Amino acid sequence: MKYVIGCTADERGREAISLALTLARSLADPSTVSLELVHIIRGEAPENTATQSEKTFQQFQYDTAMGWMQRCLDLVPSALDAQIHIRFADSMAGGMLEAVAAFNADLVVIGAASHGPLRRFTVGSVANALLHSSPVPVALAPSGYRPPRLLTRITCALGTRSGSEAVLQSAVEAAAARHVPLRLVSLVALDLSQAQGISNLGQRTQAHSSRVLDEAVSAVAHRTVVTAEVAQGRSIEAAINTLDWDEEELVLIGSSRLAERSKIFMGATANKMLRALPVPMVVVPRYHIAAGSESAARL
Repeated sequence: MKYVIGCTADERGREAISLALTLARSLADPSTVSLELVHIIRGEAPENTATQSEKTFQQFQYDTAMGWMQRCLDLVPSALDAQIHIRFADSMAGGMLEAVAAFNADLVVIGAASHGPLRRFTVGSVANALLHSSPVPVALAPSGYRPPRLLTRITCALGTRSGSEAVLQSAVEAAAARHVPLRLVSLVALDLSQAQGISNLGQRTQAHSSRVLDEAVSAVAHRTVVTAEVAQGRSIEAAINTLDWDEEELVLIGSSRLAERSKIFMGATANKMLRALPVPMVVVPRYHIAAGSESAARL
């Protein structure tokens, strides 16, 4: 497996590395993961610039970045495989997507915008672009993230719309690969309240929760413990706040139904969740995993 980690010379870079380390170390065999620490410099590589002044400036940026990227590498334990890469591109987001393709990555890990409130998300322009176009899952570390050594739980937020099977299978495999419990959170109450009103809402949410729990238990095949809860509230943020959260967990959510096949598109529900969550979030592309695919565990 390969994780591409977006590195910047601020707390966002450290938070992204911290989340990638937690994800990797929580696996039964962390040696199966390669960490590609990537920093993007806007513009052409020095050898491709048009003038000497441009070449000098780009070379200065490269040399400066190489210095602190070496310090980023020092954050990675020697037991894990990691390399640093400095790439040039027209935009940060475009450069990250090019790196994902070049390294055939299974996951891209980034930090929240640096001005976000502590333990919450503020999505900057680069993260926003990736969350609307990445062909692989995107893991986002909240501002101020200081991780434990290992994950203790994975929560999967599920709705009723098409594409939920992909995020459910991803969550099942990710939890089983790390031997941690899987909690399913049903957001069907929010979906139905928007689409059908509130009649029989409680019965509908409980029925949906029971169904997805049965599906997950069957899929896990006794590899981990699965529980389910229904999050209800006047808003998505209020529903999220009714749940208990461990600092040692993360949340998986699927893309909007507007997403192209095997691409991410952050819908309104995911964006609202993002503002309320106190833990890392992974967004899975729509229809990312075919049934029985070995790529299901690549998180």
